[in-house]
This record gives sequence, C-alpha cells and structure tokens, in this order.
Amino acid sequence: MTVFGRRLFWKVYLTLLASLVAVAVLMGTFWGMVGENPHDRWGAFHIRLDDLNVPARDGPPGAIAAAVDRLSEAISADVSVYSGDGTLIAAHGAPVALTARDGGGMGMRPGIMRIDLPDGRALLARLRLPGPRPGLRILTVVLIVAGGVALAAFPVTARLTRRLEALRLGVEGWGAGALSMRVDDAGHDEVAVVARAFNAAAARVEELLNSQKALLANASHELRSPLARLRIAVELWFAQPGAELKDEIVRNLAEIDQLVEEILLASRLDYGAPARAHGRVDLLGLAAEEAARFSACVEGMPEGGKPVEIEGDAILLRRLIRNLLENADRHGRPPVHVAVTCGGDKARIVVSDHGPGIAASERERVFEPFYRPAGRAESSGGWGLGLSLVRQIATRHGGDVRCEAEPGGGSRFVVELARGGRSGPL
Repeated sequence: MTVFGRRLFWKVYLTLLASLVAVAVLMGTFWGMVGENPHDRWGAFHIRLDDLNVPARDGPPGAIAAAVDRLSEAISADVSVYSGDGTLIAAHGAPVALTARDGGGMGMRPGIMRIDLPDGRALLARLRLPGPRPGLRILTVVLIVAGGVALAAFPVTARLTRRLEALRLGVEGWGAGALSMRVDDAGHDEVAVVARAFNAAAARVEELLNSQKALLANASHELRSPLARLRIAVELWFAQPGAELKDEIVRNLAEIDQLVEEILLASRLDYGAPARAHGRVDLLGLAAEEAARFSACVEGMPEGGKPVEIEGDAILLRRLIRNLLENADRHGRPPVHVAVTCGGDKARIVVSDHGPGIAASERERVFEPFYRPAGRAESSGGWGLGLSLVRQIATRHGGDVRCEAEPGGGSRFVVELARGGRSGPL
C-alpha cells in the first residue's frame, strides 16, 4: 500500500500538521498585537535624541554626519539634517525632503518626524518599513512553520503509521484463517506492547484449536473400538440373549461414557472452566476412598495428625487421584501404593506400581492426549486422556505432575499441589 492510500497515515499526519499550524497562527497573531509599532520607535527616537549631543554647525568636519549615522542605526530610520536656509548638511539613508509645510512642525506626514534644533537647524527622521504588514507577516510565519513541520513530521508519522498498518494487516490475515501469522513486536512503545499482546493471544488460540483438532481426531479413533464391539455384542444378544453378552454391552457402554466424560472435561479445562465452588479438600480422605475401589494401599504422613488439606475443587482432585489409580491398574501390576504427604506450602500425591515401567524417553510424552508408545498394539490401548487430565488438574491447582522410575521396577507418578491457592480458574 502506497503512502497516498494509507488513510491512517494521513489522519495522523494532517492532525499533527493542523495542530502546529494553529499554534503558529496564534503566535503570529500575538506577535502582531504586542509587537513593535511606530509609537514605540518614536519613543526610542526621543530618548536617543535627548541622549545625543548633536555637534554645532561649526564643529569638526564629519562630526554631524557621524552623529546622524548613529541615530539612524539606533531607531532604524532615514535621518537628514538641514541648515536654517534649507541646505542639506548630513543624511543617512534616503534624504528626507524638507518642504515649506514641514517648517516649524513635528512632521506633517505619517512616519516622518521633524525636530527643530535651537540653532535653526532641522532634523528630520522617516521610519523605514518594518517589513510586511501584520496580516502578511502572520501568513509568512504560518507558511514557514507549516513547511518545516511538514518536512520534519513526515518520516516520523510514516514510521508510526507503517507499524500500525502492519499490525492491522497482520490481524486481518490472522482473522482470515492464517493462524500461524504473527506481527513484528520489536520495540518498547505502545504499538510494540499491542503487537506482543496480539502475538500471545494468537499463539494461545492456535494452541487451543490445534489441541481441539487433535482431541477430536484421537477421540474419533478411540471411539471406534468400543462402538464396534458394542454393535457386535448387540447383534449377538438379539440373536441369542445371554448374561455374558449383556455384561459385554454394559462394559462397552461404560467405556464410551467414560471417554465422552473425559473429552468434555478436557475441553472444559482447555477453554477455562467457569469458577465452581471450592474449599478445603482432604487429599488423604479422597485417596483412601478411591484406593478402596482398586485395592490399593494408602500411606499418609499428615503433620501433627492433621489431614492433608489444600484449597481446591474436590471433584477435580478426586478425578486426578482416580485417573492415576486407573492408569496403575491398567498398565502396571500390583501392589499399587498411594502416598499423601505434605511439607511447607506443597502437598504431594505419589502413586506407584510394580509393572514393566515406562522408558525414560516416554515419561513426558505419556501426558499427551491419547499417546500410544511405539510398538504397543492398538488392542492393548494407550494412555488416553487420563494422564493428560491429571496434568491439567494439577496445573489448575498451582502444581504439576511427573513420571519417575520406581526403585525395584515399575512406575511412580508424583503430583505436587499448592496448599494455599491455585494458579488458574477452577
């Protein structure tokens, strides 16, 4: 886009130019109102004349001419001195004509003053034009200021509006679907701050959309297996009803229900769930309740016999513990241990099993949605959304989760949570 097609450029540029021209007009008007005028200069003439010792006519040669030169420069006027018989004695600048009408007067024409000296000589002064008339002077000042400002403001305005135009084009391109587009955020001014804020928001939106796309694709893939098994079980049950087929149908429905529930929860956490009622939650009590469903052993070391409590959402924290136990039950081997401890401003939940363990290169990737390790058959399943939800819930409660190797074989998942608060909306 050329400079002449940039509306924002011209708005900023002309506004700046008009503002400074208005200032120039006010300054010129003020100057014309209070500036020098002929009355002030005549006053200066009287003062100079009083201070000036005009040499006598029989004084040294050149003395009168020197005095006239000094007076002429002092009041910026043409000065002439005539003898009593009308002979021009000395002059500086264009001679001021001595006419019959001037005799004995103080100057019959505007801008001319006559002073009769005691010895019969006459001194006449004519003010030189101070320059253009007030209106023309104001116009001249305005034109000079406008021209100077126009030259000085052009590159500054062009640079500023160029960055704003680039920001606008970037936002338009991003809004048109180019989600990977980012704008230049170099600098420390307000434009750079806006650009950085846009880039951060764009990155977050792109991350959320990519996460939702991956979640939808993986969920569709994961739903195929239980749906296919359910369809076959239903067809067989219609052909020959039986308790075993009924149990298979119920099991597949439960698997689908759990997957849908996890997908909804993951979406709610990704997009920032609305705040729910929260309060003090006893982690040790939640762990004991959930461990009973999986025949896991619970260990707790509360301070001074008090329960291990944190500020949080009891429903989400229960889901966190349940997902860890389900993961240990599905991918590990018993015995499964749950330890709940606290220290300082952190509470810790540790779930360990004695299964085959997880390779060091995959201990971080298991928290990705629907991650399946290399070489694992589809029938054996992946980690689904369970561990991904564990990390999201831990982050919402001011903590995180990590996977470690259990001494003696197996895996250990360590969750650390802030006891006094949270880092995001619950």
